[in-house]
Amino acid sequence: MTERMITANGVRLCTEPFGDPADPPVLLMPRERRSMVWWEDDFCRMLAGAGRFVIRYDQRDTGLSVTYEHGRPGYTGSDLIDDAAGVIEAYGLPAAHVIGLSAGGGAAQLLALDHPGRVLSLTLISTSPATSEGRAPLPPPTDAFMRFVSTATVDWSDPESVVEYLVDFYRVLAGDRRPFDDAGFRDLARRDVARADDPGAAQNHDVIPDDDRARRPLSSIAVPTLVVHGTADPMFPPAHGEALAAAIPGARLLLLDAAGHGLYRSDWEAVVDVISELTYISST
Repeated sequence: MTERMITANGVRLCTEPFGDPADPPVLLMPRERRSMVWWEDDFCRMLAGAGRFVIRYDQRDTGLSVTYEHGRPGYTGSDLIDDAAGVIEAYGLPAAHVIGLSAGGGAAQLLALDHPGRVLSLTLISTSPATSEGRAPLPPPTDAFMRFVSTATVDWSDPESVVEYLVDFYRVLAGDRRPFDDAGFRDLARRDVARADDPGAAQNHDVIPDDDRARRPLSSIAVPTLVVHGTADPMFPPAHGEALAAAIPGARLLLLDAAGHGLYRSDWEAVVDVISELTYISST
């Protein structure tokens, strides 16, 4: 398939579809500060091969989508949620199955709350409850993760510096219980940096204002939901996934043994199998 520029929620976004448009649609929500390429091509093709029409997209300030002046994002967090609904609409779809990873998983929860008619099912990977009602305190990130966050440096004007930073960041996210695919993540980082209109613009996500949109609790989410979480996640320890599954009525929890934060190639087949089951049931 080829990339397709669309207008969603009044802005230009770059999207890419995979598979047959006649199949049940799946929208992949991007994680914070990342473009659509981090939903890897082969994963998208695997999901499409399972009979799903897959759409991924560059969110604002990433990839080839609209970018803003550094430090001055002209949008709120709720605009990013409305953008996702706009992508579904731009493809002429009434609704889609929604998959979100990390901050994209939080955004997927908010999409289901803000635009419930647009969401057929939810798959929430390596994430945490997006609202705090009735939630007990959850464990913090690991010391190794916090040490990296507090000490890492990057020159966003230097592509090689950005690539090295991304590889080091994903090495920490992967945890220490499985081998890290340095070459694979380096290729992804180079591709992301090379195709971005402005690699540094993604840092605007750190200063997006919150418009305090009122929302219902997660317990009001009524669509079939799957929560996928690694048992070695250094950013969101497993208790985050357990709390999320408990907050959404009927949600299923799939724990990936020794997996870190993210969706790794060795787990793709198992995850696609359960997503295929979830999206089939909620499409019939």
